[in-house]
Amino acid sequence: MTAIRTARARARQEVTLAIKDEARRQLAAEGAAKLSLRAVARELGMVSSALYRYFPGRDELLTALIVDAYTALGDAVEAAVQRTVDEAPLVRWLAACHAARDWAIAHPHEYGLIHGTPVPGYAAPNDTSAPASRLPLALVTIATDALHAGRLAQAPGDAPPPEVLADVQTLVGEHAPELDAATLARLLAAWGQLLGLLSMEVFGQFNGVVTERRPFFTHATTRLAANVGVVR
Repeated sequence: MTAIRTARARARQEVTLAIKDEARRQLAAEGAAKLSLRAVARELGMVSSALYRYFPGRDELLTALIVDAYTALGDAVEAAVQRTVDEAPLVRWLAACHAARDWAIAHPHEYGLIHGTPVPGYAAPNDTSAPASRLPLALVTIATDALHAGRLAQAPGDAPPPEVLADVQTLVGEHAPELDAATLARLLAAWGQLLGLLSMEVFGQFNGVVTERRPFFTHATTRLAANVGVVR
C-alpha cells in the first residue's frame, strides 16, 4: 500500500507541475487577468472537472504561481547572500541586488505577477506573506551581519521622523531585533527603491533612456546601500 500511495503522490505532483507550467505559459501569452482553468485543462487534454481536483479555482492557481515566484526570487537572493558570506557587507548587498535583477530579467512574467499590476478580483491570501518577505529579510540579514562586524556606518542625512520610527518599531521586534528603527526604516525604503529599479527595467521604462543597464544598476544600488549605512 505504501508503494501505491507513493506512486499516487508522485503522479499528483507531476500533474500539479504540468498545470502550473501551462498556467505560466498562458500567463506569458495572455497576462494574469485572462488566466483560465478551463483553458489550462484544454491545453493539457484534461476535462476541467479533473483539474479542479488540483486547484479549486483560478485564485488558488494564481496563489500557487505567486508563491512559486516569490520562492524562486527568494532562493536566488538568499543563495547570493550565502555565497558571499565572507565578503564585505557592500559586496554582499550588491550580490543580493544583482541576484534579484538577474532573476527578474530572466522571468519577467513571474516578476510581473508579484510586482506588477494587481489582478482584478484577486486578493492574495496570507500564504504569500512569508515567501514575499524573503527579499527584504535578506537585506536585513546583510545589515545585521554588518552591525556585528562593526561595519554598519552611521547613515547620512536626517533621521526618519518620529511617526515613521514608531510605525517601524513593531517590525524591529518581529524581524530585525538587533537593528534600530531608523536603520530598518531606511532598509524598507531601500527595498522599495530596489523594486522600483527592477520594475523600470523589466517593464521597459528604461528603454531609450538607460543603455548601460548593469553599471547603472550597480551605481544605484550602491547608493541605496549607503543610505542604510552599508558602505564598505
